Amino acid sequence: MESSTISRDQLTEKNPEVPKGTLQLAQLFPDFQPMIEVSDDFARFLLPMHRKQWDSWEAFLLHYRGEELTLSRGFEELQVISHLQEHWRQNGVIAYPHQLETVKKVISQMRGRAILADEVGLGKTIEAAMILKEYMLRGLVKRFLILTPATLCRQWETELREKFEIPTLIARREYDWAHYDYLIASIDTAKKEIHRQQILDLYFDLVIVDEAHKLKSTATQNWQFVNSIQKKYFLLLTATPLQNDLKELFNLISLLRPGQLGNYRSFKSRYTHDKRKPKNPQELKGLLSEVMIRNKHGSNMGFTKRHVQDIPITLTNLEQSLYDQVSEFIRQSLRLDSSGMGGLPLLTLQREICSSTFAAVLTLFKLAQSMNIEEERQEQAASLFKLAQQIKDNSKMKVVIDLVKKTPEKVIIFTEFLATQSYIRTRLEQAGIFSLAFDGSLSASKKEFTKYEFKEYPKYQVLVCTESGGEGINLQFCNTMINYDLPWNPMRLEQRIGRIHRLGQARDVFIYNLSTRGTIEEHLLRLLHEKVRMFEMVIGESERVISKLSHGKSFEARIMEVVTQSGSQEEMNRGFTKLGQEIEGLLETEPDDLSDLL
Repeated sequence: MESSTISRDQLTEKNPEVPKGTLQLAQLFPDFQPMIEVSDDFARFLLPMHRKQWDSWEAFLLHYRGEELTLSRGFEELQVISHLQEHWRQNGVIAYPHQLETVKKVISQMRGRAILADEVGLGKTIEAAMILKEYMLRGLVKRFLILTPATLCRQWETELREKFEIPTLIARREYDWAHYDYLIASIDTAKKEIHRQQILDLYFDLVIVDEAHKLKSTATQNWQFVNSIQKKYFLLLTATPLQNDLKELFNLISLLRPGQLGNYRSFKSRYTHDKRKPKNPQELKGLLSEVMIRNKHGSNMGFTKRHVQDIPITLTNLEQSLYDQVSEFIRQSLRLDSSGMGGLPLLTLQREICSSTFAAVLTLFKLAQSMNIEEERQEQAASLFKLAQQIKDNSKMKVVIDLVKKTPEKVIIFTEFLATQSYIRTRLEQAGIFSLAFDGSLSASKKEFTKYEFKEYPKYQVLVCTESGGEGINLQFCNTMINYDLPWNPMRLEQRIGRIHRLGQARDVFIYNLSTRGTIEEHLLRLLHEKVRMFEMVIGESERVISKLSHGKSFEARIMEVVTQSGSQEEMNRGFTKLGQEIEGLLETEPDDLSDLL
């Protein structure tokens, strides 16, 4: 086979009969240099021509754009913005300024290896996905692995597919690792013996680890596994890179960029007074800023308003009698060392009776049947069990039904207990209101399907969530929440609200807190509202306050202490008053040394 190439000038000189259109093209585009290949191997052209298999104009433009991207080496202008602009417009996706700045900084200054440590609700997942897409568009990432808790795998898959047009596989089988390039996996699945070695034999252009604060100890299998993965670019996502100990921060950064903080001995000598108090903080902050980006909440972040209404509820005589008797039973049992019951079941019972009688009744039944407690305690528990069975409805539920019927919006109801969840759904159904259950028993795929049903089907007005079910889900399409009961850990309460009050929420958020008069709930709500003032803050600000309250002893433990040490209602009132004063004192002290680093 013979072949040669002819330039534009040669073409016009040797071939005066060149088609007119070619000469016009040359005149219009003087820099255009066509190269014509002369070959006797026409088979590869003739067959498609015979079948009229011409490329479309769209295909040409796509190929042209691809060539442009491969020629673009600078990162001053992000390709992902122009590439997804129309797709984002159609799907209501907004790239916020702080996210764009984060993407540029990670790619241009940090060389694709960074800790994304934005406060909760500011869009770390979106930032990581934008970095991934930018690298893919430039041909720099062709194989990636995203490691995340099992409950978040489906969420990552959905976000990447719907917002970034990146198809992925949630890897579960031995076959998956070597045969697919775009992978998501739970870290627990990936580190199993049957998968681990296959992953370690591969090279990934990018590895992303979500909830990376779980890698804070070098002694854990998770840290050692992630450290052993071969990778070019590396992103760690966590809202809490520093919790209780400076060594945790050292371990996380050493995983990302070994040597950034020296070895641990030199780090400890130069940068730590003790595990919570840093030395040379400004110098340390400078080193952290080279590998970590932490965007914080502020007035310019685009959050909608949060409207909170506390609804006090008066119990019926029978409900109040049961609550008082159960509380007294708990106090007496805790004082009796010989009971053998332990404090935890009793404190759980105290929280259950605040939630609903239906949550408490099963625990009372178990106590009545228990062989580990005195006969007198068994008889008391049996008596309380019979009293609880007489209550067929709870006062809180009447308020819930009124709230749901008054709003045209979809509503999320949170409770701590499955029995209360079941009772709420039964009463809603009796009132003609259709609901869906969302709890920890659902598989990841079932959770996604339930979210889809709640969002897309008008007949389902209410989603009834438990704490474990609501962990990690984003429900910005909904703007109304009812806290049927109040968790003793205020961070859990803030995490509930964060399901709907986060970046991307387009409407004001309405939160209704139910509390029963004359119970622990009333004291707890007053503490959170008047002393902590957490409902006045956006998520993130309250997280910092709650973290401060937890130094030495958790907020939940402080409440338990008041409950267990109170011999009467009057003593409990005094105990909560004292706790409120302690909270005010804590919040007036100097800022926390650890939080100042971030």
